[in-house]
Amino acid sequence: MKNKLLVKVVVILLAGVFCACNPDEPTAKEYFSLWNECEALTALQTYVQDVTNPKSANFIPESDRIATFDMDGTFVGELYPTYFEYNLLEYRALDDVNYRDTCPETVRVAAQAIRDFVRKGTKLPDHFDMQHAYAAAKAYAGMTLAEFDTYVKQYAKTSANGFTGMTYGESFYKPMLEVFDYLEANGFTYYVVSGSDRFICRSLTEAIGIAPNRVIGMDVRLKSSEQGTEVGVDYTMGKEEYLIRTDELIIKNLKTNKVLQITQEIGKVPVLSFGNSGGDCAMHNYCLGNKQYKTAAFMLIADDEERDHANREKALTLGEQWKENGYYVISMHDDFKTIYGTNVEKNDFVFE
Repeated sequence: MKNKLLVKVVVILLAGVFCACNPDEPTAKEYFSLWNECEALTALQTYVQDVTNPKSANFIPESDRIATFDMDGTFVGELYPTYFEYNLLEYRALDDVNYRDTCPETVRVAAQAIRDFVRKGTKLPDHFDMQHAYAAAKAYAGMTLAEFDTYVKQYAKTSANGFTGMTYGESFYKPMLEVFDYLEANGFTYYVVSGSDRFICRSLTEAIGIAPNRVIGMDVRLKSSEQGTEVGVDYTMGKEEYLIRTDELIIKNLKTNKVLQITQEIGKVPVLSFGNSGGDCAMHNYCLGNKQYKTAAFMLIADDEERDHANREKALTLGEQWKENGYYVISMHDDFKTIYGTNVEKNDFVFE
């Protein structure tokens, strides 16, 4: 009996040593090699350690560990000099020699507004997010999903204006990618919830392994290639048919629309939320209003004028506002050891 007890004790001790020394299991510190010590990172690690501890009163089962992330400006570069989908529309309408504009009063006007904003510093029109959304719906109408995916990825291969050593498709904030890895290792399921076109987001995030069913964004109506004007409820798609984009906007996924889309597509209230702008506040508040579990929300501020194209004064002012709202603030300037990687350098914009 004593021998059996001794063997059991030795096994337990050895198991503990293996767990503590297993070189294949990264520590929290190793997950965040691209971060400086900071309040936001400490808050995230403390939160995750608490809610994943089965003995904690705040324990959250894996099935409910839902995190939502905005895309542009949260883990993809935004200020070079504006959103990827804005740059893409400008190229589509004004530079793509193969594009035939059937609605210039909508598409070309929006594209020119973007070009003037970028090159002349003029202000974008009020409610331009919606003006762009309607124009983008029309600009890519008639493309199959495969054609559109190829189009986005081809443009993403071009050099990101304002930087050397990086394409648009590589413009991820590398420290934020470490957050994805950390959360996944701790049983969280994360979703991209962006104001950008859903299929643009899918094309860009495929490179970092995000599954398409975890991407929510702006949507246009789709239809089958032979459907014509018939409504879907009256039409049966054939085996050889494929889906194409139409020019009808369904939803611009900003502000409260993000909450509605999260509810419809995920079906659960997030416990973690990450964003960078006022368009993400509704999503954050929805998360923080979760009555069942402990929650946290994080806002990233673009306050690094040396390594990125940013307005530090404006970003710091927003940072104070986000703190008052109850969000943790991530400072690109203070908290990130690198933004895009050591081989990337900021430079002046070049226009051909």
